[in-house]
Amino acid sequence: MSDRALVAHLADGQVHSGERLAHALGVSRAAVWKGIERLRAQGVEILAEPRRGYRLPAAVELLEESRLLRSIAPGRRERLRAIEVLFDVDSTNDRLVSREPPPPDQALLCCCELQRAGRGRRGRRWLAPFGQGIALSIGWQFRAMPRDLAALGLAIGVAIARALARIGARGIRLKWPNDVCFEDRKLGGVLIDLRAEAEGPVHVVIGIGLNLALSAQARELIEATGVRAAAVADACPAAPSRNEVAGSVIDEVLVVLQDYERGGFAPHRAEWSSLDAYANRRVRLVLGAESVLGIARGIDAAGALLLDVDGSLRKFLSGDLSLRLEGGVA
Repeated sequence: MSDRALVAHLADGQVHSGERLAHALGVSRAAVWKGIERLRAQGVEILAEPRRGYRLPAAVELLEESRLLRSIAPGRRERLRAIEVLFDVDSTNDRLVSREPPPPDQALLCCCELQRAGRGRRGRRWLAPFGQGIALSIGWQFRAMPRDLAALGLAIGVAIARALARIGARGIRLKWPNDVCFEDRKLGGVLIDLRAEAEGPVHVVIGIGLNLALSAQARELIEATGVRAAAVADACPAAPSRNEVAGSVIDEVLVVLQDYERGGFAPHRAEWSSLDAYANRRVRLVLGAESVLGIARGIDAAGALLLDVDGSLRKFLSGDLSLRLEGGVA
């Protein structure tokens, strides 16, 4: 009995007796109980109702390859050389980094229900409560070092914003260098792992994490880490489909990747600027043990942050930088 098979029977959010689960899965009731405990140990909340059975706190839409593909244009589906829809994995990025890169103009896709060691920026842990978010990675190989490689994460942010607009989200904004926001709260982020050879091909693995619909408990858990959390559902008039959101994101990211080697960041700069969450706002930029106060003035052609510090415009590149909102508009 796989963990995914057991969760699939519970995904409707209804109560299922141990006896009926055992019969449906072809195992003993003891095996069902062990499976329930194993899932709980992985962070899946499963409620037990005395003399009735087990249920999830709410219905969950599990990721399915066939449903993901419905939101990806046929021409871009053909670029997906391999698709993995896993139940659990240490890290989708780490899994693809360890594999051979795909041929140029083709992609590897890995998504999962549970990440044991999801990574965020600067080595922070990415928390993704079961069934309430999306964690996926796309592996891609450029034939040669593309223009503006350092700004690729910004272009991916634009792709995510486009995808969320497709499913009805409104008010999505981007925070330099790699966060997706709603009402000054973090909704998701981008993490790029890179392997490059001198004068040779460039292998990138693009990790994307999004909060889809957070319970009060999940939101509290995330905010305990110091992050003000938002979810895609906060920006939508109706509850979004996990498969539709994931498929739309994959589709729009592939659009960006197809042209990035030739066009670089330039085709995306104006759109990123229109989505800039902190444009003309007072901010604190932290770099190591130092911090700089100023007014965010957007980005330059290469994606560097422009910061007005006491009337002098300074540039900051990506790296171990974090942007913290101080409030106010200037």
